[in-house]
Amino acid sequence: MKKLVLLLCSSLLAACSSSSLPSKASLDGEVFYLQRIALPPTATLNVSLQDVSLMDAPAVTLASQNGPINGSVPLPFHLSYDPAQVKPGHRYAVSARIEADGKLLFINTEHHGVQLDGSDPQPVRIKVDAVR
Repeated sequence: MKKLVLLLCSSLLAACSSSSLPSKASLDGEVFYLQRIALPPTATLNVSLQDVSLMDAPAVTLASQNGPINGSVPLPFHLSYDPAQVKPGHRYAVSARIEADGKLLFINTEHHGVQLDGSDPQPVRIKVDAVR
């Protein structure tokens, strides 16, 4: 009987400790450009959170947002990701691009690294540059 009670108590403790871990985390930010031009009505924004640790392999996408653009710059984004996918010692970055009718209009040309440990300033601001 004591073993059964002990087993039940340890099961409850394990359930409580695992439920305290967040199942989702998020990163909020905005994409902007310096040119004073309006985007075409068909423009879409794509923002991705990626693990960029491996130099000889493609980046692994943890989260992405892709959709039509409503309004003008700055363009807000919200990325929800699973914190269990974040690995110690790995490097993470956010990238952004604006396209219209299958044509790339703007893309970030600078690295936007994030720590994903709660220390990242929010909103994350990503400047994109025009593609010529």
